[in-house]
Amino acid sequence: MSAQPLAESLVQSVDWLAVAPPAIAAAVGLVVLVADLFLPEARKPVLGWVSVAGLAAAALMLLPLLDGDRSTFCLTGAGTRACSYTADHFTLVIQFLVLGGALLAALLSVTNLSDDQRRVPPGEFWFLLLSSAAGAALLPASRDLATLIVALEVASLPAFALVGIRHGDERSSEAALKFFLSSVTATAVSLMGISFVYASTGTLYLTQVAQRLPHVGGQLHTLAQAGVVLTLIGFAFKTAAVPFHFWVPDTYVGAPLPVAAYLSVVGKAVGFSGLILVTVVALPSYADVWGPALAALAALTMTVGNVGALRQQATRAYSAVRLLAWSSVGQAGYLLVPIAAAGYAKDPQKAIGSTVAYALMYGAVNLGAFAVAAVVGRSRAVNRIADYRGLYASNPLTALLLAFFLLCLAGLPPGVIGLFAKVTVFSSAVDAGLGWLAVVMAVNVVIALFYYLQWTALLFRAPEGEPARHHVPAPLTAALALTGVLGVALSGAPQLVLRFAATGLF
Repeated sequence: MSAQPLAESLVQSVDWLAVAPPAIAAAVGLVVLVADLFLPEARKPVLGWVSVAGLAAAALMLLPLLDGDRSTFCLTGAGTRACSYTADHFTLVIQFLVLGGALLAALLSVTNLSDDQRRVPPGEFWFLLLSSAAGAALLPASRDLATLIVALEVASLPAFALVGIRHGDERSSEAALKFFLSSVTATAVSLMGISFVYASTGTLYLTQVAQRLPHVGGQLHTLAQAGVVLTLIGFAFKTAAVPFHFWVPDTYVGAPLPVAAYLSVVGKAVGFSGLILVTVVALPSYADVWGPALAALAALTMTVGNVGALRQQATRAYSAVRLLAWSSVGQAGYLLVPIAAAGYAKDPQKAIGSTVAYALMYGAVNLGAFAVAAVVGRSRAVNRIADYRGLYASNPLTALLLAFFLLCLAGLPPGVIGLFAKVTVFSSAVDAGLGWLAVVMAVNVVIALFYYLQWTALLFRAPEGEPARHHVPAPLTAALALTGVLGVALSGAPQLVLRFAATGLF
């Protein structure tokens, strides 16, 4: 008779509305892949617009979910309830960032593929981008370790292929190999750590891990500790935290520019949302382990990233993309600060709101900076920082937008949202008693001011020779307009983002 209740507890309900955002992205990816087989070469550009529409539809499906938390794939019985997929406030904010970032990267890719269609197969490209976006949208909703790893790999594996998708490009192939090897190493380490956690607790559900881990004793305690450390190391790879950042500059330079933009925002959102779920939700009892570790990683990451960006030479090939790559490593250090602070805070779930607020700001303005880089890269293939000299003389609006985006990243007016976001991150460190980390962050903000302002000033200098005219196709114009409007709106009303820093998201 006991078999009947057990069988009932294993029956999982499915809330199709809750899973709609990642499901739509995945379904459109399959449609694009099949349609690619039948469309003539001249009609292949329509696949790009179908993909853009699919990502927009997936993002719009977040609206019906705003009324409250929804969970699906749940186990019930014996007085316990555990779910594999939860669409709470944290999930919806990260899914908005992921799908919005993928949508903007898709707009950049429409132009990029039309310029480079001989070397980039459109059907495969759009399928891989949509598949990766589906995995990235699934990850913040994952509430068990198995789903978390599957979502992480669904987001990562297509990204390897996107980096190396250009036929006959040695830099692209080398970048894909470095990205692949580092990511596979991270996954192996994470899986080892998760297997140790499962062996010591007997469950994969994050909430149940959090309940059982403090009560693990005897020989299993050492196993659990090793699992926690290995899991953290694996996610440190995914977030490009130093010393696991070595793949970033070469990968960004070797990848098609829209893919680099996608990795800089969506890839980071994937890594950081996974890290938040593992630390704050599953491992709060080990805050004395991951709190100091993440604080040290944050200090090291922001310092190495900003110093690397500072050392970029304006006349070096691809120096603009390399600067953005090193800058993204430095920004990852800032994003780590509130998560580290959560290890010391009384309410860790509230503390990570500062990371989410900063990620939203960073996502909007960094994609805008990459959009301007895509505009300049159409006439200046090597995309040096020196190529931006006198941009205001030839494209005033584009130059003003890039200046605004760089000032946001620097945290200077009129980039008010960047300043406010940095203040919230700084405050999270101070409130948690991490005064030394706040000092390190302040020093790094000053270092970053130098290279951001140096690039900004170059835009308004007199051009050397005849200024290059940069034609901006409609998809690129749309991407620039969206990021520009979003950045200005957030600077005019920073409370739209900063309210996440003051409220619990779970």
